[in-house]
Amino acid sequence: MPVTADQARKIALSLPEAVEMSHFDQPDFRVRKKIFASLHAAEKRVVVKLGPEEQAMLVESDPKVFAPVPGGWGQKGWTHVNLAAANAAILREAMTRGWRNVAPKTLVKAFDAG
Repeated sequence: MPVTADQARKIALSLPEAVEMSHFDQPDFRVRKKIFASLHAAEKRVVVKLGPEEQAMLVESDPKVFAPVPGGWGQKGWTHVNLAAANAAILREAMTRGWRNVAPKTLVKAFDAG
């Protein structure tokens, strides 16, 4: 079942200390001022901050859902998530990965502890 923009927003904001702001006139989601995802509702996609290895693994496993952002941003791991092809569990995993990549280690450790 496709993910809506509202569902994507709820998933992002469910992560510890996540806040919504704006970047290039698009909603983005940050943890302690660092962007881990952005929402592009008109294009029915989210962009998440993955590592290049994570990106390669996800793109290979599900190319209908995941694609590198074109250019240098994509080479750094920024990845498109196609909301029309994703489900909530897949998006939650991708956003959590993005959150982990920018959140302070102490916050990630507390999140993992429970």
